[in-house]
Amino acid sequence: MRNFQFAGRSTVHALNGMVATSHPHASLVALDILRAGGTAADAAVAVSALLGVIEPQMTGIGGDCFALYMPGGTGDIVSYNGSGRAPQAATADYFLERGIKRLPLTSAHAVTVPGVVDGWEMLLRDHGRLGLEDVMQPAIRAAEEGYVVAPRVAYDWATYAGKLHDGINAQRYFLPGGNVPKVGEVIRQPELAKTLRLIARHGRDGFYKGEVAEDIVATLRSAGGLHELADFAAHATEVTRPISTTYRGYEVHQCPPNGPGLAMLLMLDILKSFDLRQYGALSAERFHIEAEAWRIANVLRDAHVCDPSFSPVNVEGLLAPAHTSAYRHKINFERMLDLPPMLEPIGSNTIYVTVVDKDRNVCSFISSIAQPFGSAIVSEKTGVLLQNRGMGFCIEPGHPNCIAPGKRPLHTIIPAIVTQNGRAAMSYGVMGGQYQPTGQCRVLSNIVDYGMDVQEAIDFPRGLHTSGTFQLEVGVPEDVFQRLAAIGHKVVRSQHPLGGGQAIWIDSAKGTLTGGSDPRKDGCALGY
Repeated sequence: MRNFQFAGRSTVHALNGMVATSHPHASLVALDILRAGGTAADAAVAVSALLGVIEPQMTGIGGDCFALYMPGGTGDIVSYNGSGRAPQAATADYFLERGIKRLPLTSAHAVTVPGVVDGWEMLLRDHGRLGLEDVMQPAIRAAEEGYVVAPRVAYDWATYAGKLHDGINAQRYFLPGGNVPKVGEVIRQPELAKTLRLIARHGRDGFYKGEVAEDIVATLRSAGGLHELADFAAHATEVTRPISTTYRGYEVHQCPPNGPGLAMLLMLDILKSFDLRQYGALSAERFHIEAEAWRIANVLRDAHVCDPSFSPVNVEGLLAPAHTSAYRHKINFERMLDLPPMLEPIGSNTIYVTVVDKDRNVCSFISSIAQPFGSAIVSEKTGVLLQNRGMGFCIEPGHPNCIAPGKRPLHTIIPAIVTQNGRAAMSYGVMGGQYQPTGQCRVLSNIVDYGMDVQEAIDFPRGLHTSGTFQLEVGVPEDVFQRLAAIGHKVVRSQHPLGGGQAIWIDSAKGTLTGGSDPRKDGCALGY
């Protein structure tokens, strides 16, 4: 239990259903859907659609999604891969012949076919009760009637105003009157509302065919893109089984590649060989072990994680105990490991939502437009802000992530479900691009190794080893900072909060739900 004399948040407790999101409006909408008899899938899709309007820097219908769904909180978990593919004309030779060795972040070439709308339809087809038209109404109202800009949304908007200023159609849609929206301002997006209505009425075909797809393709081609209407019409969500590993008596489940959930599982396999409890939760030793585990997992991710339909990924072999033990025994507290430099995929802005309904259906759902405000390309007439997820590709023939026609890039977003003895124990996710595998490991370890509740585990100070530096939040003590520097880490204070996160703990014995939501965002957990 937290000390009530200090600022903080209490965990949220409920019997029937619970939701945790990054925005209070979204949490309220999801709770209303649950109370009206909707499933966890219905609520998750409604939240994803709404956040695409009210958190435009993070997500939208121009982005991708991944989801894990566990019906009844027991048995098999279903994995949904709603990530998009490169255009059929996007070959490595095309770019190399033009001297392009890396896809520019705000180029039409960085835009893959958005996958989230088809992902919604598939999830609702399999597990929903209410239908797409019903669950999209809150998003339509927010776009049409207006929404109030929240504090974290305003912070990000101001941070990336320059990107919007230089984008394609981005000024018109996201800098009203040439100004950055401030906290408390009301924003309306009538063009986006019209697009959402078409999707609500016609389902996936309202996005991937007809006037919406035509306008998106026309906008991209006018910016030099290779997209065709056929690329959109052909898009389909992949439904698979999750991958998993064990940690201290729990089983942790992730979506399979092309998502990087494998990197999180590799980290856990390294961490579980250490008795982390002998080190303080805020100790330099713990930060160092996590950083080294993450660096090792990155090397393996860069070498192996890709679209498995183009290059098979040996998940079982990578997660074999003999494989990870060869790495974890090299970690020591005197110096950093000598490892190859990371092939950094793009950072991303992301929304994560977790929902558990009265029937204990569990949905762990994540959606993103890749970097903040994606490509900064907005479709001319539809108001659709397009992702730049293609930056997960490289242009190196022979590399597993080399761009190819119809290929999905190395992704960053990962939802998770934790089970024990075949029953759901926690649904959670940690946002923040590169931080996600490390963040998920830290939150789980905070709970399992250090006895924190879900809110304490999310609140706890964070660090991320990326681009050759070890970024530490201001909550990490100075002595830890100095000790890590002495080991050899290039330590810096993070300029921005590291990610976000939501979690719901499911106590099957008591029949209760416990939720937490990250104070680094605007949101909250709600239950009934």
